[in-house]
Amino acid sequence: MESDLRSRMMRSEEKENSVMKTMVLFSLAMLFFPVFLYFASKRMFFELFLGMSSQDSYFYAAFVAIGTVHIILGMFVYRAFTEGTTPSKED
Repeated sequence: MESDLRSRMMRSEEKENSVMKTMVLFSLAMLFFPVFLYFASKRMFFELFLGMSSQDSYFYAAFVAIGTVHIILGMFVYRAFTEGTTPSKED
């Protein structure tokens, strides 16, 4: 009985660590990816590749950053909903 309680507590701690890792991963992604893609798309794609002016590229690069935020949020929501659905092996 005591070992069963201990194993449940260990699984609970592992799950909490997994949730924290997921939260930190997506928080860092929300911080860095939109900013990086904003400046990268503005300079490399819109100005150099398409030849847009600096004024016009600000506008379109903002759409790239906003789209990135939405994709990351969608991935986080999907991960949050499917996190507890994996079957656990109990011996």
